[in-house]
Order: sequence, then C-alpha cells, then structure tokens
Amino acid sequence: MEKKTAIVTGASSGIGLALTRAFLERGYNVIGNARTLTRLKQASEALGSPAGFVPVEGDIGRPEVGKRLFDVALERFGHVDVLINNAGIFIAKPTADYTEDDIERLMATNLKGFLYPTQHAARHMAQRGSGSILNITASLAIQPQASVPALLAVLTKGGIDRATRALALELAPRGVRVNAIAPGIIDTPMHKPATHEFLKSASPMNQLGTVDQIVEAAFYLTDAGFTTGVVLAVDGGATTGRW
Repeated sequence: MEKKTAIVTGASSGIGLALTRAFLERGYNVIGNARTLTRLKQASEALGSPAGFVPVEGDIGRPEVGKRLFDVALERFGHVDVLINNAGIFIAKPTADYTEDDIERLMATNLKGFLYPTQHAARHMAQRGSGSILNITASLAIQPQASVPALLAVLTKGGIDRATRALALELAPRGVRVNAIAPGIIDTPMHKPATHEFLKSASPMNQLGTVDQIVEAAFYLTDAGFTTGVVLAVDGGATTGRW
C-alpha cells in the first residue's frame, strides 16, 4: 500500500514535534517545516533521524516557503494527503501594549503562515479528490478570558476558526476535509514548570493538557471521513462556560 504524506508546519518543537513523531510512527512520510535548518536538524535527531522525515526550513509566512513545502513533497513522494497548519505565535498582553513588531509577527506567522500552504493544499487535494487540512488554533479564541488579554491571538486564531468552516464548505464537493483543533494550555517547553500550578487554573479540570491528547484529536479528525468544518476544543472544558 502506498505510504501517505503529511506536511507539518512548526514541526521542530512542542505540539508540532509530537505530531511529526506520531505521523511518522503511523507510517507516513512527513515534510517538516521550521524557521531554521538548525532547529529541524535537532528535531530530526530527537526523532531518531528517520528516513521518512524531510526538513524544509524557512519562514512559513513567506509565500515561497509554502510553495517549496509542496514542491518538495511532490518531488519526493508524489502527493500530499494531510496538511497540518501548526505554526503559530501567541503573545498575550493588553491591547494598547502591542508593538508594530508584535503585529507584523503574528500576522505573518498566524495568518499568512496558514494561508499560503493552504492555497497549495486546496489546489493539490482538490485535483486528487481527497485530502485533509488540519489547523491548530487556540481555545482562547473561542472563549476569551479577562485574565489573559490577548487580542491579536484571538483575532488571528479566531479568524482561522471561521476560515476552517468556510474552507470546509468550499472544498467538500471536491472530497477534501478541513478541520481544526483548539488547544487549551498544553504542557510543552513553552511553559516553565514554575508556572504550571497557575496555568492549571485555566481549565475547570484544573490540569494541563498533553501533546499526546492533541495527537489523539489530530488522528480522529484526519481519519473521520464524514467530519469536516469542525473546531474541536482540547482544553479541559475551558470553552464550555464559566466556572
């Protein structure tokens, strides 16, 4: 049986690295993107330097990088079955305190870094008549919290939540499914251990999520052939309501 191919952006650490590892273990070839080749080499070593992992470095907010991901995938493996738009930046601060650099960085990575690869996926997968696009957003974009002011994260990730539904409708007749995962606070190197007790209070379950739980959701959404346009919160109930 022909091996499937996935593209994962933000593949060098945290959720992206866990997704890369999990899809490789599933027998996929994985094209992994991160900003620098150094980070991708470190990721490859952490993964055991598997033959099925192909690093493609570059700023995902630049159109040529999104194109190169698909050019490499098609040259090496002939097709792409799954695109995981995982790369993202989260900056929490009062709205008035965002700098011009903050704005440019979030717009480049969170919006352009979603749009450019997705354009290539939509074109390629629609031609094949199959495929799965999976976006990683944020539960805070579904239900903002007064204690965590993060307007730009809500703006960009919340926009992708809505775009997920719009694109799902657009591509459904072509056999392509589009879904999203909205993680809550996940235990990754991004969060220092000293902050864990405080961060647990961000969900009514009073615990942090794990990267493995994001992987479980990703497998469900990529496998569920009759599921499209879904934004699945993996957040310990944080978006359920007040608690």
